[in-house]
Amino acid sequence: MTKTAAAALGRPGDLEDREISITTPLPGPRATRMIAEAKVHLSPSLIHVYPLMVARAAGCMVEDVDGNVFLDAQAGVSAAATGHCHPQVAAAMAAQATNLIHICGTDFFYPAYGALAGKLAEHAARLESTVTGASPHPWQVFLTNSGTEGVEAAIKLARQHTKRAHLIAFRGGFHGRSLGSLSLTASKSKYRKHFGPLLAGVHHAEYGSLESIERDLFARTVNPEEVAAIVVEPVLGEGGYLVPKREFLAGLRAMCDRHGILLVFDEVQSGMGRTGTMFAAEHFGVIPDIFVLAKGLASGMPLGAMMARGSTMTWPPGSHGSTCGGNPVAIAAALATIGLLEGSLLDNTRAVGAHLRARLTTELAGVSGIVEVRGLGLMIGIELATPELADAVALGCYQRGLLVLECGDKAIRISPPLIISAAQAETCAQIFADACRAAA
Repeated sequence: MTKTAAAALGRPGDLEDREISITTPLPGPRATRMIAEAKVHLSPSLIHVYPLMVARAAGCMVEDVDGNVFLDAQAGVSAAATGHCHPQVAAAMAAQATNLIHICGTDFFYPAYGALAGKLAEHAARLESTVTGASPHPWQVFLTNSGTEGVEAAIKLARQHTKRAHLIAFRGGFHGRSLGSLSLTASKSKYRKHFGPLLAGVHHAEYGSLESIERDLFARTVNPEEVAAIVVEPVLGEGGYLVPKREFLAGLRAMCDRHGILLVFDEVQSGMGRTGTMFAAEHFGVIPDIFVLAKGLASGMPLGAMMARGSTMTWPPGSHGSTCGGNPVAIAAALATIGLLEGSLLDNTRAVGAHLRARLTTELAGVSGIVEVRGLGLMIGIELATPELADAVALGCYQRGLLVLECGDKAIRISPPLIISAAQAETCAQIFADACRAAA
């Protein structure tokens, strides 16, 4: 970003090009005071993995209120796909905000809603054509405020379309925290504690195992003719950044076809370029009946999407809606984001992602407590030997100026903005390895 462009956004232009700089104890004095003041009024349900009070961010860099500068390798839980405050995204949002902020896409038409739906449908149709070699079917889109809402929409559509009640999800999966999506979520018991009874008719199988569905569910607890949908993350996110074997997702597709079950891909975290392709489904050559997208879709603005072929999107008018889902300003961010992905960001994700995985593998070779480095694109997971070691490594990264998040039982995810440079990837790998050596 040029200083002129940054100045037009009303903030200093040097942050994006800054290096890590930790000049105070963490948290610093201002952050300590402000966090204490804020916590009095905040819900205790919020986790706050670090005592970090963010003042501003640009590109891959985050600055706290005490002037400490961090390299962001978690991108707001994978949402800031184009980096923080990308000038093209910010400019698109600003332009839209002077024209139309809200009107409600459930009740009225406006150009941006149709434009984004058309763009997403175009990419789904392209993928379908590539996989099947045939002319694609028309795809239709329902816009939401979040991935959780997208999952809720998928549940309702699947039940309405099939006239079946039961759903299958997987242990380790994360699909949201509202009651319907929470019923599918099975990554940590604390997410479900004292919130029951949850949605009836939800069954969980072992992630990556077709046999688990046949043996544990179809043979014992639910007849496949009563199952509306199988909901799966093509790359497990919150559950550990696990990449399944190609045969698993292909087997799910065949299983669903045999029994008239809808296959739902929750690509809230893995979609929109995170794995180096627009959808993670492209790595496996499998087309679901329903996609759910969010997070990187609008570079962190609150926007999600549930899309399906027109032959599946059969619910009648009024059966589902949203007052603010498909907000015009959020859509402007999404259209700018997709334009950047269609430009150079997918190429950068593949190239820098491969480089970062290779550097992490090299740096961590021989380091005690490292189990595995895995992932696709810039969706990288490092499995450690124990949960305690994972905690210590994550804290050590923060103290050294690198922001990461844990996932699964004892893994750490590396999911930086898709604009990350090779040089920043080198820094990320070096700091991560240093934190691992210190914690081992």
